[in-house]
Amino acid sequence: MKTKKKNIIAIILGGGQGSRLFPLTASRSKPAVPIGGKYRLVDIPISNCINSDIYRMFVLTQFNSASLNAHIKNTYNFSIFSHSFVDILAAEQTPDNPTWFQGTADAVRQCMPHFLNHEFDYALILSGDQLYQMDFNEMIDAHIDAEADISIATLPVNDKDASEFGILKTDLKSYVESFIEKPSKELLPDWKSEVSNEMKSQGKEYLASMGIYIFNKKILIELMSNPNTKDFGKEVIPQAIGNKKILSYQYEGYWTDIGNIDSFFEANIGLTDDIPQFNLFDNENRIYTRPRLLSPSKFYKTMVEQSLVSEGCIIHSKEITKSVIGNRSLIGEDTVIQHSYVMGNDFYQHIDDINEDIKNNKPLIGIGERCFIYNAIVDKNCRIGNDVYIKGGKHLADTTNELYCIKGGIIVIRKGAVISDGFTIK
Repeated sequence: MKTKKKNIIAIILGGGQGSRLFPLTASRSKPAVPIGGKYRLVDIPISNCINSDIYRMFVLTQFNSASLNAHIKNTYNFSIFSHSFVDILAAEQTPDNPTWFQGTADAVRQCMPHFLNHEFDYALILSGDQLYQMDFNEMIDAHIDAEADISIATLPVNDKDASEFGILKTDLKSYVESFIEKPSKELLPDWKSEVSNEMKSQGKEYLASMGIYIFNKKILIELMSNPNTKDFGKEVIPQAIGNKKILSYQYEGYWTDIGNIDSFFEANIGLTDDIPQFNLFDNENRIYTRPRLLSPSKFYKTMVEQSLVSEGCIIHSKEITKSVIGNRSLIGEDTVIQHSYVMGNDFYQHIDDINEDIKNNKPLIGIGERCFIYNAIVDKNCRIGNDVYIKGGKHLADTTNELYCIKGGIIVIRKGAVISDGFTIK
């Protein structure tokens, strides 16, 4: 039984304040954080929807949503003769809902009047901060074939990772029987589920919730009528087990939750692998983003190894290794960048501004000469002077100041920071 794309809406949850991704979320919402040099996090679930022929999408957000609004407005423009759209739904105070979003389920509940203005049979609920490629049609077809009320995408994980997730236990037909949030290791033997032989051979016998759900329209309306449930993972799903028919849809591909600086950093650096787990070079599963009409990148005597370099860059550096370089990055002579993510810039400086900055001994937009940058994230529009030495690593204590943050040994240069000549972090 093939689903009809017109009967599905997608609801992408933008997340809360994104404190674990601070300082990247200091001035932007979590879905607007740049990833892979030229994309935004929100491009991932939207692209998965488009590749699955789902063209009606809502993005729910409430913190720092200006740049997200601009990105979606400038990127996702469908034909005026179609019913396709990507709409931003920011938290709004109304007589019926005087508070901001209190959780994932509360966000959906408050936006229900907007969803119900459209005809749909199924609601696909997604997270805005995950990296994966999935054909949602396969999950939707499994949901319909099983005559389920709710379906949950699950990822087989090993006992080491299981304690970091909500774990579901299923019967032999993949229906969910019980749920436990972040179980301790001694409880795990009772939480094994039936998985494929390949997953068993890898010791992945525990089903972790991916935070991807399908709800029948009638069931979603019913469950959202309870104002006391604020979160899907902690309340709505556990309370529905035993009362609703819930299917576990097992996904065995690459998936990672971009929840903190460490996972964000590793996901980006992982894109530089010889055969990355997340494939940007896929004819069938393209990642869509805003076309910026930038010039090709230009290099001067630079050794580039196992790195991604985006458009519009002017690079004089000596070496770029195992790094991601974002749009309009400007990097000076004899600079070395290793195992880092440089997000680039939103604009080029005008020649008059460059001359004025030189006159005032102010670093130019970009990264200067003879710098060394390792294990770091350089946010957008930074001005890094000459002879700057930035070396991240586990030896560094966590810290936060107006120029940079250190989290788990990863140095994050804050957006728009001005780093003077000779500055050192090591």
